Amino acid sequence: MDRTNIITIAKSTLEIEISELEKLKNRINDDFARAVELIHSAKGKLIVVGIGKSAHVGNKIVATLNSTGTPSQFLHASEAIHGDLGVIQKQDVVLCISNSGNSPEIANLVPYLKDYSSALIGMTGNKNSKLAEFSEVILDTHVDVEACPNKLAPTSSTTIQMALGDALAVALMELNEFKANDFAKFHPGGSLGKNLTSKVEQFLSSQKPQVTENAPIRDVIISISASSHGITVVTNGDRIIGVITDGDLRRMLMKEEDISKVLAKDIMSANPRTIEKDALAKEAMKVLKENNIGQLVVTENGKYFGIIDLHKLLDEGIN
Repeated sequence: MDRTNIITIAKSTLEIEISELEKLKNRINDDFARAVELIHSAKGKLIVVGIGKSAHVGNKIVATLNSTGTPSQFLHASEAIHGDLGVIQKQDVVLCISNSGNSPEIANLVPYLKDYSSALIGMTGNKNSKLAEFSEVILDTHVDVEACPNKLAPTSSTTIQMALGDALAVALMELNEFKANDFAKFHPGGSLGKNLTSKVEQFLSSQKPQVTENAPIRDVIISISASSHGITVVTNGDRIIGVITDGDLRRMLMKEEDISKVLAKDIMSANPRTIEKDALAKEAMKVLKENNIGQLVVTENGKYFGIIDLHKLLDEGIN
Protein backbone atom coordinates (compact mmCIF):
# COMPACT_ATOMS: atom_id res chain seq x y z
CA MET A 1 0.00 0.00 0.00
CA ASP A 2 1.47 3.36 -1.00
CA ARG A 3 1.31 6.61 0.95
CA THR A 4 -1.53 7.98 -1.16
CA ASN A 5 -3.77 5.09 -0.11
CA ILE A 6 -2.77 5.48 3.51
CA ILE A 7 -3.68 9.17 3.44
CA THR A 8 -6.99 8.38 1.71
CA ILE A 9 -7.87 5.85 4.44
CA ALA A 10 -7.10 8.38 7.17
CA LYS A 11 -9.24 11.06 5.53
CA SER A 12 -12.09 8.61 5.01
CA THR A 13 -11.97 7.62 8.70
CA LEU A 14 -12.18 11.23 9.78
CA GLU A 15 -14.97 12.00 7.32
CA ILE A 16 -17.08 9.16 8.73
CA GLU A 17 -16.50 10.27 12.31
CA ILE A 18 -17.16 13.93 11.48
CA SER A 19 -20.43 12.89 9.86
CA GLU A 20 -21.46 11.00 12.99
CA LEU A 21 -20.52 13.98 15.15
CA GLU A 22 -22.76 16.21 13.01
CA LYS A 23 -25.64 13.80 13.61
CA LEU A 24 -24.92 13.83 17.34
CA LYS A 25 -25.00 17.63 17.37
CA ASN A 26 -28.47 17.57 15.80
CA ARG A 27 -29.69 15.13 18.49
CA ILE A 28 -28.72 17.34 21.44
CA ASN A 29 -32.03 18.15 23.12
CA ASP A 30 -33.80 18.45 26.47
CA ASP A 31 -32.49 15.02 27.51
CA PHE A 32 -28.96 16.41 27.45
CA ALA A 33 -30.06 19.46 29.43
CA ARG A 34 -31.77 17.23 32.01
CA ALA A 35 -28.63 15.15 32.38
CA VAL A 36 -26.56 18.27 33.02
CA GLU A 37 -29.11 19.52 35.57
CA LEU A 38 -29.14 16.18 37.41
CA ILE A 39 -25.35 16.14 37.68
CA HIS A 40 -25.17 19.80 38.66
CA SER A 41 -27.81 19.53 41.38
CA ALA A 42 -26.50 16.27 42.84
CA LYS A 43 -25.56 16.47 46.51
CA GLY A 44 -22.92 13.79 45.93
CA LYS A 45 -20.51 12.98 43.14
CA LEU A 46 -20.91 11.60 39.64
CA ILE A 47 -20.14 7.89 39.24
CA VAL A 48 -19.22 6.93 35.67
CA VAL A 49 -19.67 3.23 34.83
CA GLY A 50 -18.44 1.35 31.77
CA ILE A 51 -16.83 -1.79 30.43
CA GLY A 52 -14.58 -2.56 27.46
CA LYS A 53 -13.83 0.44 25.24
CA SER A 54 -16.55 2.39 27.02
CA ALA A 55 -14.57 1.97 30.23
CA HIS A 56 -11.60 3.75 28.67
CA VAL A 57 -13.91 6.53 27.51
CA GLY A 58 -15.42 6.70 30.99
CA ASN A 59 -12.02 7.13 32.60
CA LYS A 60 -11.27 10.01 30.27
CA ILE A 61 -14.61 11.67 31.02
CA VAL A 62 -13.97 11.33 34.76
CA ALA A 63 -10.52 12.91 34.37
CA THR A 64 -11.99 15.83 32.42
CA LEU A 65 -14.82 16.36 34.92
CA ASN A 66 -12.54 16.23 37.96
CA SER A 67 -10.19 18.79 36.43
CA THR A 68 -13.07 21.13 35.58
CA GLY A 69 -14.91 21.23 38.90
CA THR A 70 -17.30 18.26 38.85
CA PRO A 71 -16.23 15.60 41.41
CA SER A 72 -16.38 12.23 39.65
CA GLN A 73 -15.26 8.63 40.08
CA PHE A 74 -14.99 5.75 37.63
CA LEU A 75 -16.52 2.35 38.44
CA HIS A 76 -15.73 -0.64 36.22
CA ALA A 77 -18.88 -2.64 35.52
CA SER A 78 -17.26 -6.04 36.07
CA GLU A 79 -15.84 -4.91 39.42
CA ALA A 80 -19.11 -3.33 40.48
CA ILE A 81 -21.00 -6.62 40.63
CA HIS A 82 -18.21 -8.11 42.74
CA GLY A 83 -18.26 -5.66 45.62
CA ASP A 84 -17.38 -2.22 44.28
CA LEU A 85 -21.02 -1.10 44.21
CA GLY A 86 -20.35 0.14 47.72
CA VAL A 87 -18.71 3.22 46.26
CA ILE A 88 -22.14 4.50 45.17
CA GLN A 89 -23.99 6.60 47.75
CA LYS A 90 -27.65 7.57 47.55
CA GLN A 91 -26.81 11.22 46.87
CA ASP A 92 -24.66 10.28 43.84
CA VAL A 93 -25.70 10.39 40.19
CA VAL A 94 -24.58 7.53 37.93
CA LEU A 95 -23.66 7.88 34.26
CA CYS A 96 -23.47 4.43 32.66
CA ILE A 97 -21.83 4.17 29.23
CA SER A 98 -22.54 1.23 26.92
CA ASN A 99 -22.92 1.29 23.16
CA SER A 100 -25.19 -1.78 23.06
CA GLY A 101 -26.69 -1.23 26.50
CA ASN A 102 -27.20 -4.98 26.71
CA SER A 103 -23.81 -6.51 27.50
CA PRO A 104 -24.22 -9.09 30.30
CA GLU A 105 -22.33 -7.04 32.87
CA ILE A 106 -24.37 -3.92 32.14
CA ALA A 107 -27.71 -5.73 31.94
CA ASN A 108 -27.10 -7.34 35.34
CA LEU A 109 -25.85 -4.14 36.89
CA VAL A 110 -28.33 -1.45 35.87
CA PRO A 111 -31.10 -2.30 38.39
CA TYR A 112 -28.59 -1.82 41.21
CA LEU A 113 -27.20 1.38 39.69
CA LYS A 114 -30.71 2.79 39.63
CA ASP A 115 -31.58 1.68 43.20
CA TYR A 116 -28.34 2.77 44.83
CA SER A 117 -28.11 6.26 43.31
CA SER A 118 -30.26 9.36 43.15
CA ALA A 119 -30.48 9.11 39.33
CA LEU A 120 -29.21 6.93 36.49
CA ILE A 121 -28.19 8.50 33.19
CA GLY A 122 -27.65 6.08 30.32
CA MET A 123 -25.26 6.93 27.50
CA THR A 124 -26.08 4.31 24.88
CA GLY A 125 -26.45 3.73 21.17
CA ASN A 126 -29.49 1.49 21.72
CA LYS A 127 -32.62 3.19 23.03
CA ASN A 128 -34.35 -0.19 23.34
CA SER A 129 -31.66 -1.68 25.58
CA LYS A 130 -31.73 -2.75 29.21
CA LEU A 131 -29.66 0.29 30.09
CA ALA A 132 -32.13 2.62 28.40
CA GLU A 133 -35.05 0.88 30.14
CA PHE A 134 -33.69 1.64 33.61
CA SER A 135 -32.28 5.10 32.89
CA GLU A 136 -34.01 8.27 34.01
CA VAL A 137 -32.36 10.13 31.14
CA ILE A 138 -31.01 8.62 27.90
CA LEU A 139 -28.13 10.21 26.02
CA ASP A 140 -28.41 8.78 22.51
CA THR A 141 -24.99 7.90 21.08
CA HIS A 142 -25.99 5.58 18.24
CA VAL A 143 -23.96 5.70 15.04
CA ASP A 144 -24.98 4.62 11.57
CA VAL A 145 -21.52 3.33 10.71
CA GLU A 146 -18.26 2.61 12.48
CA ALA A 147 -15.15 3.96 10.77
CA CYS A 148 -13.55 0.52 11.06
CA PRO A 149 -13.35 -1.09 7.57
CA ASN A 150 -15.12 -4.17 8.96
CA LYS A 151 -17.73 -1.92 10.61
CA LEU A 152 -17.08 -3.75 13.89
CA ALA A 153 -14.36 -2.13 16.02
CA PRO A 154 -15.59 0.78 18.17
CA THR A 155 -14.37 3.86 16.35
CA SER A 156 -17.17 6.26 15.49
CA SER A 157 -19.11 5.13 18.56
CA THR A 158 -16.29 5.85 21.02
CA THR A 159 -15.61 9.19 19.34
CA ILE A 160 -19.28 10.08 19.88
CA GLN A 161 -19.11 9.02 23.54
CA MET A 162 -15.98 11.05 24.12
CA ALA A 163 -17.39 14.14 22.45
CA LEU A 164 -20.62 13.92 24.43
CA GLY A 165 -18.60 13.63 27.63
CA ASP A 166 -16.76 16.80 26.69
CA ALA A 167 -20.08 18.54 26.05
CA LEU A 168 -21.27 17.53 29.53
CA ALA A 169 -18.05 18.82 31.10
CA VAL A 170 -18.18 22.18 29.31
CA ALA A 171 -21.86 22.72 30.13
CA LEU A 172 -21.16 21.95 33.80
CA MET A 173 -18.19 24.32 33.77
CA GLU A 174 -20.49 27.12 32.63
CA LEU A 175 -23.10 26.28 35.26
CA ASN A 176 -20.43 26.19 37.97
CA GLU A 177 -18.86 29.43 36.66
CA PHE A 178 -15.58 27.55 36.55
CA LYS A 179 -12.83 29.97 35.46
CA ALA A 180 -9.20 29.76 34.43
CA ASN A 181 -7.94 30.32 37.98
CA ASP A 182 -10.15 27.47 39.22
CA PHE A 183 -8.70 25.23 36.53
CA ALA A 184 -5.19 26.14 37.62
CA LYS A 185 -5.89 25.00 41.19
CA PHE A 186 -6.24 21.44 39.93
CA HIS A 187 -3.16 21.66 37.66
CA PRO A 188 -0.41 23.14 39.83
CA GLY A 189 2.34 20.97 38.36
CA GLY A 190 1.72 21.43 34.66
CA SER A 191 2.53 24.34 32.40
CA LEU A 192 -1.12 25.40 32.41
CA GLY A 193 -1.13 25.73 36.18
CA LYS A 194 2.23 27.46 36.24
CA ASN A 195 1.12 30.03 33.69
CA LEU A 196 -2.05 30.78 35.60
CA THR A 197 -0.77 30.84 39.19
CA SER A 198 3.03 31.01 39.44
CA LYS A 199 4.51 34.22 40.79
CA VAL A 200 7.74 35.92 39.76
CA GLU A 201 9.34 35.22 43.14
CA GLN A 202 9.21 31.46 42.48
CA PHE A 203 11.66 31.80 39.57
CA LEU A 204 13.97 34.40 41.04
CA SER A 205 17.69 33.98 40.37
CA SER A 206 19.90 33.13 43.35
CA GLN A 207 22.22 35.91 42.15
CA LYS A 208 21.59 39.59 42.86
CA PRO A 209 24.19 41.68 40.98
CA GLN A 210 24.33 45.28 42.12
CA VAL A 211 26.58 48.36 42.07
CA THR A 212 26.19 51.94 43.26
CA GLU A 213 25.89 54.75 40.77
CA ASN A 214 29.41 55.98 41.57
CA ALA A 215 31.03 52.56 41.28
CA PRO A 216 34.18 52.56 39.10
CA ILE A 217 34.21 50.53 35.93
CA ARG A 218 36.31 47.79 37.58
CA ASP A 219 33.53 47.13 40.11
CA VAL A 220 30.97 47.08 37.31
CA ILE A 221 32.96 44.48 35.38
CA ILE A 222 33.40 42.33 38.50
CA SER A 223 29.67 42.53 39.32
CA ILE A 224 28.59 41.52 35.82
CA SER A 225 31.21 38.77 35.58
CA ALA A 226 30.28 37.31 38.96
CA SER A 227 26.73 36.50 37.82
CA SER A 228 25.50 34.40 34.93
CA HIS A 229 23.03 37.00 33.66
CA GLY A 230 25.29 39.53 31.94
CA ILE A 231 23.69 42.39 33.85
CA THR A 232 24.04 44.40 37.03
CA VAL A 233 21.61 46.82 38.65
CA VAL A 234 22.67 50.38 39.48
CA THR A 235 21.22 51.74 42.71
CA ASN A 236 21.16 54.94 44.72
CA GLY A 237 20.30 53.84 48.22
CA ASP A 238 17.03 51.89 47.93
CA ARG A 239 16.25 53.40 44.55
CA ILE A 240 16.88 51.59 41.25
CA ILE A 241 18.25 54.11 38.78
CA GLY A 242 19.53 51.93 35.96
CA VAL A 243 21.07 48.71 34.65
CA ILE A 244 24.32 47.91 32.90
CA THR A 245 24.62 44.94 30.57
CA ASP A 246 27.70 43.31 29.08
CA GLY A 247 26.59 44.93 25.82
CA ASP A 248 26.84 48.36 27.48
CA LEU A 249 30.37 47.49 28.55
CA ARG A 250 31.41 46.52 25.02
CA ARG A 251 29.96 49.69 23.55
CA MET A 252 31.75 51.79 26.18
CA LEU A 253 35.11 50.09 25.48
CA MET A 254 34.75 50.77 21.76
CA LYS A 255 34.00 54.45 22.39
CA GLU A 256 36.23 55.41 25.33
CA GLU A 257 40.01 55.47 25.15
CA ASP A 258 40.49 56.19 28.86
CA ILE A 259 38.09 54.20 31.04
CA SER A 260 39.78 54.91 34.34
CA LYS A 261 37.35 57.66 35.26
CA VAL A 262 34.17 56.01 33.90
CA LEU A 263 31.52 55.39 36.59
CA ALA A 264 28.46 53.16 36.59
CA LYS A 265 26.12 56.11 36.16
CA ASP A 266 27.96 57.16 32.99
CA ILE A 267 27.14 54.02 31.01
CA MET A 268 23.94 52.70 32.60
CA SER A 269 20.57 52.52 30.89
CA ALA A 270 18.26 54.61 33.04
CA ASN A 271 14.74 53.69 34.17
CA PRO A 272 14.94 49.95 33.45
CA ARG A 273 11.92 47.71 33.13
CA THR A 274 10.91 46.21 36.47
CA ILE A 275 8.27 43.89 37.85
CA GLU A 276 7.02 43.25 41.38
CA LYS A 277 7.90 39.89 42.93
CA ASP A 278 4.21 39.11 43.55
CA ALA A 279 3.27 39.54 39.88
CA LEU A 280 2.44 36.50 37.78
CA ALA A 281 5.41 34.92 36.06
CA LYS A 282 3.56 35.04 32.75
CA GLU A 283 3.41 38.84 33.10
CA ALA A 284 7.19 38.90 33.47
CA MET A 285 7.48 36.79 30.32
CA LYS A 286 5.23 39.23 28.47
CA VAL A 287 7.45 42.19 29.45
CA LEU A 288 10.60 40.30 28.45
CA LYS A 289 9.18 39.39 25.04
CA GLU A 290 7.69 42.80 24.28
CA ASN A 291 10.98 44.57 25.09
CA ASN A 292 13.22 41.90 23.55
CA ILE A 293 15.33 41.61 26.72
CA GLY A 294 16.75 38.59 28.51
CA GLN A 295 16.50 39.71 32.12
CA LEU A 296 14.07 41.72 34.19
CA VAL A 297 14.68 43.55 37.45
CA VAL A 298 12.41 42.32 40.23
CA THR A 299 11.23 44.67 42.97
CA GLU A 300 9.53 44.48 46.33
CA ASN A 301 7.49 47.58 47.03
CA GLY A 302 9.63 49.39 44.47
CA LYS A 303 12.97 48.33 46.01
CA TYR A 304 15.50 46.07 44.28
CA PHE A 305 14.74 42.43 45.08
CA GLY A 306 16.48 40.38 42.40
CA ILE A 307 16.69 39.25 38.77
CA ILE A 308 14.41 37.00 36.72
CA ASP A 309 15.78 35.43 33.56
CA LEU A 310 14.01 34.65 30.28
CA HIS A 311 15.63 31.23 29.94
CA LYS A 312 14.58 30.18 33.44
CA LEU A 313 10.95 30.97 32.61
CA LEU A 314 11.14 29.12 29.31
CA ASP A 315 12.65 26.07 31.04
CA GLU A 316 9.74 26.07 33.50
CA GLY A 317 7.12 26.20 30.75
CA ILE A 318 6.09 29.82 31.26
CA ASN A 319 5.02 31.39 27.99
